[in-house]
Amino acid sequence: LEGRTMAELADTLSGLSPADRARAQRLALETCRALGRADRVLKPFLDKRPKPQVQNLLRLGVVELAGGAAAHGVVDGLVTLAASDRRTASAKGLVNAVLRKAAGAVEGWDRLPVPVLPRWLRQPLVAAWGQSAVGWIETAHLRGAPLDLTARDDPAAVAAMTGGSLLPTGSVRIAAPVQVSDLPGYGEGAWWVQDAAAALPARMLAPQRGERIADLCAAPGGKTLQLAAAGAEVTAVDASAPRLERVAENLARTGLSARLVAADARHFAETGFDAVLLDAPCSATGTIRRHPDLPLARDGAGIDGLIAQQATLIDHALTLLAPGGRLVFCTCSLLPDEGECQAEAALERHLGLTVDTGWQAQGWAAPEWITEEGGLRLRPDYWRDAGGMDGFYAVVMRKPA
Repeated sequence: LEGRTMAELADTLSGLSPADRARAQRLALETCRALGRADRVLKPFLDKRPKPQVQNLLRLGVVELAGGAAAHGVVDGLVTLAASDRRTASAKGLVNAVLRKAAGAVEGWDRLPVPVLPRWLRQPLVAAWGQSAVGWIETAHLRGAPLDLTARDDPAAVAAMTGGSLLPTGSVRIAAPVQVSDLPGYGEGAWWVQDAAAALPARMLAPQRGERIADLCAAPGGKTLQLAAAGAEVTAVDASAPRLERVAENLARTGLSARLVAADARHFAETGFDAVLLDAPCSATGTIRRHPDLPLARDGAGIDGLIAQQATLIDHALTLLAPGGRLVFCTCSLLPDEGECQAEAALERHLGLTVDTGWQAQGWAAPEWITEEGGLRLRPDYWRDAGGMDGFYAVVMRKPA
């Protein structure tokens, strides 16, 4: 991936038809998800490891074969692909020979070991959560993620209309692959796509009708929609104007309203808010179920800078609050340095700042989700029999009155 995620490479697929683009993205992500298994299948058929471009073609072919694609079609397609690129053209014979052999070696695919995370991420996660938990997290990453919906009004009605299941936290889960825009209620704006874990920070905030709430780093906007649906007067702030356009589209589809401000949250200076929701930039290591390319495209560099930025954003967000106001700080990270440690450090820096645990009375949080300081820690291995959830950390902090 050369240091770039699939999202950052999206423009390279712009010349394809929508159907071909969707298939290319699906195959690429499936290959990233099962990289370790593909390499295990290929190893007996390679005298030495080929150059990366050829290895990736072979991996892609193995994943297609393991998914049940016809062997002749896969082999012919990958040989043609190899021949089309000067970096791989000389290896088309190798691609042909190896994939023909690999076609007979994928029968036990589902029994192969679960691929493990790269060392830069696995080591700190094992230190934080233990070897067994990380093993289950890796299993969740391999399985991928179902589709979760947040209802604008009535979760039970959305579950009934879409055929989904109602989760204990109020999200609706669709287990089978679907075309989102074809689901009942899409055109009417009855719901929006949002992982069940990502929906919980706004629920912890417990927004009230008429409250002035700032949603910092708001895009793609799921939390903005939640706050607006509760009747709050929402100001959504994000540094990316194009990403705010997506928020505007979802507001229009759902019939909800919010004020959108394109600005760096660190420089947004409006004050007097009843509450602030800060979904801070982070390593996004909690979203690997959906983005299996992320640990391959990153190496851990830059996380220290993100941690410093998170602390700056927390300090600034507190200045936007009215006395007694509450701040939800959250990150989609599995690393305590971007979660629990940030909350503890903020409490030490700000005299009188406290953790508000009132959200626990809502009753949806399992006891093991609640952290020592009173925050919420979610991991992909939770709800393992129901499809898991993204990794998240969130805490509600209250400014002195």
